[in-house]
Order: sequence, then C-alpha cells, then structure tokens
Amino acid sequence: MSLRRLLLAAASLSILGASPALAERGLTAKDLATLDRVSDVRASPDGHWAVYDLRTTDWDADKGVHSLWIVDLTARTPAPRKLAISEGGAMGARWSADSKTIYFMSARSGSDQVWRTTPDGATATQVTKLPLDVGSFEASADGKTLVVSLAVYPDCTTIQCTLDRNARPKVPSGVVYDKLFVRHWDTWADGTRNHLFALALGADGAATGQPVELTPGFDGDVPSKPFGDDSDFTLTRDGKAVVFSARLAGASEPWSTNFDLFRVPLDGSAKPENLTAENKAWDAAPAFSPDGSKLAWLAMKRPTFEADRYGIMIRDLKTGATHELAPAWDRSAGAFKWSADGKTIYAEAEDLGQTKLFAFDAAKGGAPKALTDQGHVADFDVSKTGLVFDRDDLKSPAQAYALPSKAKAPIQLTHVDADKLAGVKMGETEQFTFAGWNGETVHAYLVRPADFDPAKTYPVAFLIHGGPQGSFGNLFHYRWNAQTFAGHGYAVVMVDFHGSTGYGQGFTDAISQHWGDRPLEDLQKGWAAALAKYPFLDKDRACALGGSYGGFMVNWIAGNWNGPWKCLVNHDGIFDNRMMGYATEELWFSEWENGGAPWANPAGYEKFNPANHVADWVKPELIIHSQKDYRIPVEQGLASFGALQRKGVPSELLYFPNENHWVLKPHNLVQWHDTVFNWLDKWTAK
Repeated sequence: MSLRRLLLAAASLSILGASPALAERGLTAKDLATLDRVSDVRASPDGHWAVYDLRTTDWDADKGVHSLWIVDLTARTPAPRKLAISEGGAMGARWSADSKTIYFMSARSGSDQVWRTTPDGATATQVTKLPLDVGSFEASADGKTLVVSLAVYPDCTTIQCTLDRNARPKVPSGVVYDKLFVRHWDTWADGTRNHLFALALGADGAATGQPVELTPGFDGDVPSKPFGDDSDFTLTRDGKAVVFSARLAGASEPWSTNFDLFRVPLDGSAKPENLTAENKAWDAAPAFSPDGSKLAWLAMKRPTFEADRYGIMIRDLKTGATHELAPAWDRSAGAFKWSADGKTIYAEAEDLGQTKLFAFDAAKGGAPKALTDQGHVADFDVSKTGLVFDRDDLKSPAQAYALPSKAKAPIQLTHVDADKLAGVKMGETEQFTFAGWNGETVHAYLVRPADFDPAKTYPVAFLIHGGPQGSFGNLFHYRWNAQTFAGHGYAVVMVDFHGSTGYGQGFTDAISQHWGDRPLEDLQKGWAAALAKYPFLDKDRACALGGSYGGFMVNWIAGNWNGPWKCLVNHDGIFDNRMMGYATEELWFSEWENGGAPWANPAGYEKFNPANHVADWVKPELIIHSQKDYRIPVEQGLASFGALQRKGVPSELLYFPNENHWVLKPHNLVQWHDTVFNWLDKWTAK
C-alpha cells in the first residue's frame, strides 16, 4: 500500500553510540516524532557512491523536511555528508547510468520539478520547467530522454488544456460523478489521471522541446494512486520505449486488482500494448535485465485479492517464453532488482517476523539465499560492486548499510540519531512461538519495559496489527512503535495471528472470511502463552489496542473476549462490517474478505460484525478516528463512540480533522500518544 527496514547488531544502542551510563529513560512520543529517518538509499552504478534520503522534522512547522546525503563507498571509513543542494528541499535521488549525475526532485522553483547535480553536490541545475508538478521520473540509460508523470485530464490533448481547466472558477462548487473512486485514501477525485510524458534532454542535461504524451486518453494512472512511484514504469535499455504497470479504470476500478504491463514507444507513435492481458490479477514493477534481453516483474495469480503472493516472472523478449522464478518458494516478493551482470535477482520479502534480502539465481531459480537475518530491510539498490540497503528493527530506527559482493557481513554507513538516542534505553525484545489455530505455529514478540526489573510486574499493552494481512514484526514503526509503550513503563505483546504475512501464503489466506474466529483464537492462545512464559506480565492490568483491522478486532473483542482487559483502544476500526462493504473506497478488499458484495453474501458480512455484539460491550474504550480516512470512514468511529456513550460505558473520542488512515503530523503523533497513555494509565493503575 514503502516499502521502510533492518539487520545484525547494528540495531543495538551500543552501535548507535549509546553508553549504558547514559541510558536514563525510555523512548518518548516526542523522540519518535522528531527522529531523523533514513530511506531510499541508492547506489551509483559503478559502486563508488550511495545517496540516501534523510527526513528531519521541522517541529514548529509541523512537517517533515527532506534532504540528500551521500557517502563514499570506497572510503575505508565511510563518512556521510549532506549535499549542499538539499537546501530548499530534495528527495527521490536517482543515478544516471554513467554514475556522473544525480537526478532528484525539488519544489525550490515553486513546483515539484526534476533537478540534477554531481556527486560533489555543490550546485544544482533544473532539468524540467513544466507548468504542472512532476510526480515521478526516470532517465534513459543514454541520458537523452526523461520520462515523467503528470496529473492531466485524460480527454485533454495538451497540457494547456489541463491548465485551463484547473483555472476555471469553482462556482458552483458541486461535482457530478458517474463512477466510483469519487474519493481514494484521503483525496477526492478531481478528474485527472497520472500520465507519462517523454522529454528530450539536451547536451546541458536540461529538457528541451515540448513533452510528448505517451498515454493520451489512457483511462488509468501511471503511477497508480495513491502510493505508486517510479517502480511502476521502466525504460527499455535502448531508450526507445517504456513499460508500465496500470489498471484500466472504467467502471470496475474500485473492485478490480487487474493491473497489467503495457509497452509504448517513447516517440508516442503508437498506443500502449498490453503485455500481460492473460493474467487477470496484479502485474507490477517491470524491470529489464542489464542486457535488455529479458523483462522481469511481480505477479499475483488471484484476481481481486490484494494480499495474494507476488511471484517473480521472467520473459525472454526474443522468444516470448515466460516462467516464474522459484515458484515453490512460499514467500511473497517485494521490491526486486537485477544484479549488474544479470546473473542474480535480489528481492526483499517478509520471513518469520523479519524482512530480509534474498538472492536468486536468475537462470536456474530454485530456493533463494537469505543475505540478511534479523530486522527489516526497507529499501535497497544494486551496483557493480554489491548492494546498499537500509534496515531497522524493534530497537533501532533505520540505518544505511553496504554489502560488497565478497563481504561476509554488511558495513554500517550511517549512525543517524545517535545523539538523540544517547540517553534512551530501549526495551529488550524477544520473539516466541506457540500453537495457535489448527495447532499451527504462531509467532509473537514480547518487548520488556525500558526500566525492566525482573522482581516487578508490569502493565501490558496488547497490540493488534492491521491489514489484516500485515505483521507486527521486527521493525521500527513510526505510528505503532512498541518502544514508546516500553518507554512509558508497559510490557508489550504482539501476536502475528493467522492472516499475517511472512509465514507462507496459506497462513495469510487463513483469515479471509474468518476475521473473528481464527485470529481471535490465536490472540487468546498467544495471550495465555505470554502469561505462562513471562511472569512479570500483570494479567490484571492489561489493555488491548489496535488500528484498522486491529481496530476491528478491538471492537470484536469488546463483545466476544473482553474478560482479560481493563481497557480497549480502537484506532480507525470497523464498527459495522456491512456498511464498511458499501462505504470503503477499495471495494475489492471488502468483497474478497467477506466472500462477495454485501447484497450477494449478506451472511458473510454479518458473521463477524462487531455491531451485532454491542450489547456485550462493557469495557472502557478509547476511539480514535480521522476525517480524511476514506479507507474506514470516520462514521465507523463515531458509531463506536455513540454505542459506548449510549450504553454508559466509559469512553472517549480522539478526532483528527486533518489526518487520514494514519496519523502523520508530528504534533498529532504526540497528542495521539499522550491521549492513549493517559487512557491506559487511568485503567491500569494499581
């Protein structure tokens, strides 16, 4: 829906530079909101440099600020430095094929445009000067063409047409829609589509001439909305065409996951050609082999199921023969890349609570080799000399690493936040297993309070992840961070119940049409296993908390398993499953999870509907919801709060008028934690 994430002892505070003598307090919400964040690490093709994004927090402006940092991978002691061109904002760095140029995005000219600099980063030159914001970009290998995405009206034949329409007075203010996706994630539809345009690059590296629209009239978005990026399209090695992933919209877009790969020439002389029409499920992330002879991409097999396993497909462009790489590998691939020599494909994937880097033999396939172990790898890139990546874990925010081709272990490149965390003690973490639903092994994490004393007992925050096809694995989360609870004096238990990702596709599939029974059994057995294994958990001072599906489960627990809990916290959770089936924007999700549309299978929506069990709601519950949440509309939170208030159950509502399904603004993040901790403290006090 960043990919963000980890490995090795790099996660420990000793590597971050902390000293036991300085470990005086736990992680606070303000710490979390103001930590610097490493992401989007990119290696120069020749392996000399790595550039990465560093997001810092402007607390007064209540927003994040992005800058670019570079590190010399050939140095004996790599020392990152900030590129001077970062002043004014810079992000999305991408290398030219010859490693001499860094392209990046910046709004310093007044709109989002593509800029360029050299590894010294002393000066920057504007590449595009378009009248619309550039959404994403890719430069051709020969440096002669730049492909960008722009939001235009699909029936417009010129960019000026889009500008003229945008300039029209918005009076009257009513908007007539004739198909769905009237709103998506946190934005109302404005009639535009993300389309691709090609621009010629002159000898000075600047765009020249008029942009050529590659997808005129195309009824779809490239990149996709709301989270698509430049991984949705790629240029052929000869620089003559682009291949992109997109879903034809029509009237069925909100209940379809049928993304296909399309090929279109860069001169705009032909319409897009569908390369994967035979697959009615999701095809994504096209990538050509270094010699241009093969095309690889990610593909699901089951239409309308967004959490199906992604396999890596490879097509020989000369013969057309297509096969799946390692079809017997029971993990879902995330981002992937070819090695510089085309002999290896690297991919990241969740695996038993970790997110690892794997290496596949591109010719033979077979079981991949894991290159990392503990932690969560979020971004990675490939050069002639090896890999670079960033990873985090439950005890450490992300750091950048290099893994040279012949190295036995990664080399840590950054020590971001060492100063901010010097006086912070993280709670110790431990993964444990137990027999859950159907006797199958279920994994969970225990995080000790930061001030842990084995002679004491501690209140418990029982965290339930969303998705539901997700995971509370070994990662440093910026919304549901276990260490903020540990820093506040709570022990944390997190169960990766059936439906979680990273344990095989069958394990993930087990939750569909079983939202309230199989995962609930895992949570119940996981709670019992944690109490038996960790005597410092105070079972009489425990609260259950969750967001999204986790919020649904909190409401389900309120009516079906409220005995163990002193209080509950429901963030963006479902109250009425039937209404959710009509009101959410991505209908494919609700229809798959409940066995059809609400009118076609009403029993599927009522079987695990929290609204049907309100009579048994008796435990104090905090409701958190946001106005711009179109995934689970705010009325679901208001209904939960209304039911609790009408029944006289102690309850509070925390409402954010300017947040979506997540809480992203720094001040709001701190308020979220303050409100949650006040609620937990109130009901778990001795």
